[in-house]
Amino acid sequence: MKSPFPLLLIFFAILFKGCLDETSNKNINYSAYLFTYFVGNGPGEEAIHYALSDDGFNFYALNNNKPIIDSKSISTSGGVRDPHVLRGEDGSFYMVVTDLYVPEMGWNNSAMVMMKSKDLISWTSSVVNIPETYPDEFGGVNRVWAPQTIYDPKAKKYMLYWSMKIDEGIDIIYYSYANADFTGLEAEPKQLLYKDGACIDGDIIYKDGKYHLFFKNEDNGAKGIMMAISDQINRDYQVQEGYVDQTNHAVEGSGIFKLIGTDKYILMYDVYMNGRYEFCETSDLKNFTVIDQNITMNFHPRHGSVLPITLEEKEVLLEKWGAFSGSIVGSASPLAKRNNLVIDEETNSIYIPVKESVDITAFDPALKLSSGASIAPYGAQDFSKGTVPYFLSLSGKQGSQKYNVRVAKDHNPVLDGYYADPEIVYSEQLDKYFLYPTSDGFMDWSGTYFETFSSSDLVNWENEGVVLDLKVDVEWADRNAWAPAAIERKMGSSYKYFYYFTAAQKIGVATSDNPAGPFVDSGKPIIDFKPKGVTGGQEIDPDVFHDPVSGKDYLYWGNGYMAVAELNEDMISIDESTIKVLTPDATYREGTEVFFRQGEYYFLWSEGDTRSPDYRVRYAFMESPIGPLTMPEENLILSKDEKTGIYGTGHCSVVQATGTEDWYMVYHRFTRPMGIEMGSSAGFHREVCFDKMEFKIDGEIKVIRPTLSGI
Repeated sequence: MKSPFPLLLIFFAILFKGCLDETSNKNINYSAYLFTYFVGNGPGEEAIHYALSDDGFNFYALNNNKPIIDSKSISTSGGVRDPHVLRGEDGSFYMVVTDLYVPEMGWNNSAMVMMKSKDLISWTSSVVNIPETYPDEFGGVNRVWAPQTIYDPKAKKYMLYWSMKIDEGIDIIYYSYANADFTGLEAEPKQLLYKDGACIDGDIIYKDGKYHLFFKNEDNGAKGIMMAISDQINRDYQVQEGYVDQTNHAVEGSGIFKLIGTDKYILMYDVYMNGRYEFCETSDLKNFTVIDQNITMNFHPRHGSVLPITLEEKEVLLEKWGAFSGSIVGSASPLAKRNNLVIDEETNSIYIPVKESVDITAFDPALKLSSGASIAPYGAQDFSKGTVPYFLSLSGKQGSQKYNVRVAKDHNPVLDGYYADPEIVYSEQLDKYFLYPTSDGFMDWSGTYFETFSSSDLVNWENEGVVLDLKVDVEWADRNAWAPAAIERKMGSSYKYFYYFTAAQKIGVATSDNPAGPFVDSGKPIIDFKPKGVTGGQEIDPDVFHDPVSGKDYLYWGNGYMAVAELNEDMISIDESTIKVLTPDATYREGTEVFFRQGEYYFLWSEGDTRSPDYRVRYAFMESPIGPLTMPEENLILSKDEKTGIYGTGHCSVVQATGTEDWYMVYHRFTRPMGIEMGSSAGFHREVCFDKMEFKIDGEIKVIRPTLSGI
């Protein structure tokens, strides 16, 4: 009788090989990430681009953000979109893209491109035209969108899945397996996901024994990324309830990848109407948290995918497409105003604004670099005499690139981070100034809390923390915390502070004994109605004013219209019989500010949309706190300054420095320098600034030039 051991060895060898087939990629030592993407719908923009990241959060474009392959050489249309790249079990890389050139074809196409590479640089390609390949069943196909590839360990084949629309039908996600050489499909496509309504942009990831299919729901115009789950890769997906994206904007093109060496995943998707990407983090594929504040990119991607790669693969890509341009990506110095750093690749110059307290004779800019880059000199340098030359070197590149680095103490913006709609109050009780802004940086102005900042000199500001949290402190509203106003009133021997705020397009009021809060909500809105005769606009943007002549207090509010009413003695209710509409003219949008100087009442407002670079401030004189208004011939006093890259200047308040004749305007602007490139999203990423306010002899306000230096 023969020994059973050889048979057992053969059995275990086969079993072991099967395990390797399913898990071989898990043993690769990954150290970086490759992001494949395209950049837009215009001529030349539908092409494959590459970007690298060492940590999955900070990405930088390769090849100066130019295509890594000519779309015309691989497609029938001349354009390719939605690149998805996969590491194969055989050591090859597989990429699939949509074959579509929107400028000529609109949104109708019939083909996709299948690609294969050994090194991520040289690719072979084949076009798969669905109606030509399968004319009987799919001859009426007029959309073939966003293909992706996944390895099926049971079938030991690569499965492609994508969305198609046939004739006047709806978009449905189908699948088919690739042939052995990845040049076509081995069989007619089959439906992968069954659900009511249309769906596109599928993306599958395997976790905890189940396949998770993310997709864009297009049912009846609905928005959002949904998820379906199955035990099997190619059937029985069950659609889960709700959306996984974390925005109210329309999104598409989701892609999910796992962070190397962790149990965390990053879900990214294209917020295409806003020209931006959003990134979310999750550990369970159920709960997602937006982490955009941790993400940097020196490019603007459209629908793409991320692939973990090795150090060797990264170095090959850097040697081929690495460039000096884009290799300096920021500053890690906590003393720098990192949001405002300017890297100008055309002039090879870097501008680093720093805080007032910084010693620029010994400052280390701690420049952040892309992979494979190094820079000299190192450590602290003396920037007090002008620019300091730095020399950038790249792995695989000969020579170095010189950059002139300048450091300056810019006072604008005055607060770290994103804030808007600033209100300023001087507290006699504490002999301090208090700044009350909108907390910004939230899409659709979706912040839910307010902070305050204090200063003794209008230059250095200390964060006093949250003074009112809608979700905790307010019962009647929990969203859209906007545009507060505040006032200090001495009542008897004590001081009281009244805080008027916008929440859910209503105006509330809260009180405190301390200008730093916390404030206690009155329990109901003070304004939740439109004045008589007003049909449009919103009940937002309060302003409170104490008239030093009459001793009365007034509340102003409105968007699209401006209304005023006398406050009652309790300061938490109005005398509705005094309501008056004071809309100055068609330039009025929002952001009322009223102040009194040398016997004159001034009425300021913002014109335009806060998402527009042309957002600006105008003013009028008033004979009394309730009008009438008199317009100066030239009443535009604050607007953008393109030379300094300052845009979106508006929604202001005004303060007189105590004990002086000096007046200042505090306002918000787009974040600089990136705001002007963010499209409408700049209206959610604003910064608070101060500049001096001066008057002519007749009392008219001189034009205020927005500055970087501030006050």
